[in-house]
Amino acid sequence: MRLPRSLFTLLIVLVILAIMGFVATRFFYFLARVEQNQVGVQFRNGQIVNVVGPGLYTDAGLYVDLKTVNQSAIQFSVQDDEIITSDKQRVGVIVNGDIFRPTIAQADLIRNNWASYSEIYLSDAAAKARVEALARQAMKVCVGQRTFENNVIGSARDELRNCIDDELSRLSQNYALQINNVTVPNIILSAEVQALLDQITKSRLETEKADQDKLRAEAQALAEQAKQRGEVAVAQARIQEEAKQQTVLAQLEKDKLAAQQAVIETQKANDLLAAQKDLEINKAKATAAAEKAKADLAQSLALAQMYAQFPSYLQLQIATANASALKATDKIIFTPEGTTPTIVLPGPGVVPTVNTNPPASNTNTSP
Repeated sequence: MRLPRSLFTLLIVLVILAIMGFVATRFFYFLARVEQNQVGVQFRNGQIVNVVGPGLYTDAGLYVDLKTVNQSAIQFSVQDDEIITSDKQRVGVIVNGDIFRPTIAQADLIRNNWASYSEIYLSDAAAKARVEALARQAMKVCVGQRTFENNVIGSARDELRNCIDDELSRLSQNYALQINNVTVPNIILSAEVQALLDQITKSRLETEKADQDKLRAEAQALAEQAKQRGEVAVAQARIQEEAKQQTVLAQLEKDKLAAQQAVIETQKANDLLAAQKDLEINKAKATAAAEKAKADLAQSLALAQMYAQFPSYLQLQIATANASALKATDKIIFTPEGTTPTIVLPGPGVVPTVNTNPPASNTNTSP
């Protein structure tokens, strides 16, 4: 059966276009896109000529091509139910993490490793499969070098995770891959092992509880002792403070008495000084008075001395004094020595009387 000429012609054209399209893809690409989360690898003649970041690229030449490497994280999860610990126990481990390929800043790693590992750079499935195999190896190494207890109980799981993370990162360096966010979400145990572990855990918890009870009792006893010591210390401190206050008050009272005594002594000293001053003043006054009296009596003393030396002069002075004492109206009565004169005051019916019988001895004249 022969095909119609028009249909045959159409087939020929399609074949020619397919051949031209295939050939065209070998000799140029136009406005090829590299996305934001990708790195582009440009080829000529099967050789890498450049590693580029996000953008649009055009090139023409012999066997040119542009391939893209995804930069997004590739999640992986590995489970191995039969891993033997160093003490011959079987455990299962699950490990999760993220895979990252080299970035534009690590272009040299892409160039150097492309020939060997281009498949894991271009295929997420290939990268995931390779890392999962490495993770199983890291799990066996880390679990196998630890005992059951050091893999399963308490903070040992964190140590196991760190070991797997370090070992897996070391193995992945050969492929220029970076492994982040490694976790060990679960340790898988057989029913028999789980039961034994529960018993061990229960026994340990009971032991820890007993220890905690003991520690709590000891702590309570220590707290009570501390409380009693505190009360004693407070009482002692109060007594000491009272004694201190009494000492301070006694010292203040002593200082007060000393101050008062000092004031009294000062006052006494001032009074004594004042008395001494007064005594000195009085002595000076007495001396002055004595000197004044001496000065005042000097003439009298001189006269007395003269009278003593010259009695006749004394008699003269007496006579002079008597004479100067008489007035024109004075009356003189002469009486014998040793007798008392009789004086008759004049008045109505009284006449003067004169004693005319003098004694035979000398007669003294007196007023």
